[in-house]
Amino acid sequence: MQMELAKLRLFFLFSFAALIPYLSANINEVDEVWRRRAEEAMQTTEQYYDPNPVAIASHLNMKVQDLSKQTAARRGLLNAESGQCEATNPIDSCWRCKENWAENRQALAGCALGFGIKATGGKGGKIYEVTDPSDNDMENPKVGTLRHAVIQKEPLWIIFAKDMNIKLQQELIVQGKKTIDGRGANVHIANGAGFMLQFVQNVIIHGIHIHNISPRSGGMIRDSVDHVGKRGQSDGDAVSIFGSSNIWLDHLTLSQAHDGLIDAIQASTAITISNCHFSNHDKAILLGASDTFTEDKKMQVTVAFNRFDKGLVQRMPCVRFGFAHVVNNDYNQWKMYAIGGLKSPTILSQGNRFYASDNQNAKEVTKRMNCSPEEGKSWIWRSEGDVFLNGAYFNSSGDPKKQIEYQMDDVIKPKPGTEVERITKFAGALVCKPGQKC
Repeated sequence: MQMELAKLRLFFLFSFAALIPYLSANINEVDEVWRRRAEEAMQTTEQYYDPNPVAIASHLNMKVQDLSKQTAARRGLLNAESGQCEATNPIDSCWRCKENWAENRQALAGCALGFGIKATGGKGGKIYEVTDPSDNDMENPKVGTLRHAVIQKEPLWIIFAKDMNIKLQQELIVQGKKTIDGRGANVHIANGAGFMLQFVQNVIIHGIHIHNISPRSGGMIRDSVDHVGKRGQSDGDAVSIFGSSNIWLDHLTLSQAHDGLIDAIQASTAITISNCHFSNHDKAILLGASDTFTEDKKMQVTVAFNRFDKGLVQRMPCVRFGFAHVVNNDYNQWKMYAIGGLKSPTILSQGNRFYASDNQNAKEVTKRMNCSPEEGKSWIWRSEGDVFLNGAYFNSSGDPKKQIEYQMDDVIKPKPGTEVERITKFAGALVCKPGQKC
């Protein structure tokens, strides 16, 4: 492992300038600021890469089991009165049914599970209230706007004073140690650019709608209080995660972007994508963008409690090189495939519900790309406790003996796929009112 990390450091130091345009990082002029950010991001990737990812998966599974036992004991009480809060998975049970969530917003930072469990966002920082939905000045953002909030260097917990429709004129470059918390307002990031998390750590985005995202031309854009840089055209992703770690995306409603809804590339790791609602788009989640960027072997992502609804085509997720724990998600009538991969990724699918469309050519959940049949058979892809409906099927692969090597016998099973409809019942941005359970 030490040799691999040494190679990774050298790769970043000597190939950074060439890799940036190749991977469409949108940086037109690579200066000392971006070089330093890249090096710091690589050090963080090394720090948070977990050589035993199954232990993280086991921890999440244990939390699901614990909540299931509690829910069974009180389900009648929760449903006895209309309007009662019902938390259906362990992330939501951490905060949703507390009336004082608005007075204790930062408690959310302790609720992540999976590989993004250490994401703290802006915890410990001041509350920054966005009061102005405009986005007119890229170099000197107006105080009170979302763009002004995210470029600050100190930890911030960003909230919204009212319902807002924000049209981003250029990609929103987010500094680290930020939480963007949409609870208590109906916030739409729409009809413009999306989010860019580039070489940063500790970002939480929660409770907003992101849709109708399109590429933007780029230009001079302020990415921190002390740096303005020239950016190229953005790709049109709703959320782009580039060389970043300790990222948690929760309760987002995503649809209709020019490129991907969520892309995580360039050795990004320690990521959880949970409780999100995806619909009406081609490419949902891409984890790793290049067949030659082997450093994405360090990528570890949890995809949990999400609802992949009608109108989606592919990539839920699609993984290169890394490890994806896909647990207790609801898949509804994908058009091409649900879970795909290239370059020998490891995929652990547990307790998901897969409902195929009537298209006979789209019954298979999985798709292996750019490999021979023999090569694809060696990839470690597991399905445990999944439910398959309307002819759906999962093509597992890999040597079963690998389970011993990964200590799979010690993994506590998640809830079975038969309970996924309830577990994902509240996926997407929630309607939350201060003083009331959410």
